[in-house]
Amino acid sequence: MGGALDGLKVIDLSRVLGGPYCGQMLADHGAEVIKVEPPQGDETRLWGPPFDDEGISAYFAGINRNKRTIALDLSKPEGRTVLLRLLDGTDVLIDNFKTGTMEKWGMGYADTLSAKFPRLVHARVSGFGADGPLGGFPGYDAMIQASSGLVSVNGSPDGGPVRIGVPVVDLSTGMNACIGIMMALYERNRSGKGQFVDATLYDSAVALHQPHAPNYLMGGQKPKLVGNSHGSLAPYCNLPTRGRNIVVGAGNDGQFRKLCQMLGKVELADDPRFKTNKDRVAHKVELEAELRALTKDRDGESFANELMQNGVPSGAVMEVSDVMDHPHTRHRNMVWEKDGYRNVGNPVKLSRTPPGVRSKPRKFGADTKAVLAERGFSAAEIDTLIASGVALTSIKKA
Repeated sequence: MGGALDGLKVIDLSRVLGGPYCGQMLADHGAEVIKVEPPQGDETRLWGPPFDDEGISAYFAGINRNKRTIALDLSKPEGRTVLLRLLDGTDVLIDNFKTGTMEKWGMGYADTLSAKFPRLVHARVSGFGADGPLGGFPGYDAMIQASSGLVSVNGSPDGGPVRIGVPVVDLSTGMNACIGIMMALYERNRSGKGQFVDATLYDSAVALHQPHAPNYLMGGQKPKLVGNSHGSLAPYCNLPTRGRNIVVGAGNDGQFRKLCQMLGKVELADDPRFKTNKDRVAHKVELEAELRALTKDRDGESFANELMQNGVPSGAVMEVSDVMDHPHTRHRNMVWEKDGYRNVGNPVKLSRTPPGVRSKPRKFGADTKAVLAERGFSAAEIDTLIASGVALTSIKKA
């Protein structure tokens, strides 16, 4: 059985992370995704080490599986003509060019593509969008983390603000673009018309400010750096053990009482300083000191599991290598393997049409000739396009 999106045709013009991640989400669920790279290739092909035995970087491999790969020089009119032929019958176009680029090429959605391909859904991933005070500016994850306020709420009082250690803005923007595409396709079932999907890193980052934005907008409360703690919940903290540290979160009074019982000091739950969450937040420093003294001689990983078994949310602080080899990661099919390819699986599980890895990431231009031939280009046309540098099967050297 094919995936849920079997039959959906996607052209992915995007590079680096947000757009390609969106394209991979669609491809994992069965969409036919054709990745169109510029002559120099997607920058992430060079972001390494490590590289596999075909020279494909791990960074590129993590977000470009299940795609066919071609290369076109869209700066040339002939390249844009080829792209227009490829778009005939295509359902979704993804790009993350600098805003205004497609319009400059005479391929803007409003002016050209919507009229020529009325059922096309065109999704753009950009830093800040096309207009407004920051419109048109380029954006990378770390810079948007800073300008959106995410860096300001991450870190400890003594260490200061710190960038979040994974590209959460890029990834969430790719997810939002994917959600927007699916919404537009669902609406197309009623109207018969496609539309433009505008997904920006800035919007996605601002939308992640839970609970900081509601706290500020409702009560004027500005967030403070809390490190491994929580501004409105206690205990919710990182505690030492004689093995791995553990993170414990008691979301209600019952969970806190159970935690105290398992730590052998149930009287803490009746201490006036700690009876309710409001009390515990007000006396968080004293509470965390009490808990650290009670956990320091425990075995972290086994105690975290014991807490979970008794209804207290907790987790040992695992490293990436531990997580990739963890039996629950395997049970959840979150590491995919095929023909020597190993990478993180797709988190969206469907019961009848599950996602899967059909093809590992491809070398630059591996499918250029085949895709053009399938789309009606003659052998002579393909040879001419390659000879003139409009279509490519190997990376153009700088």
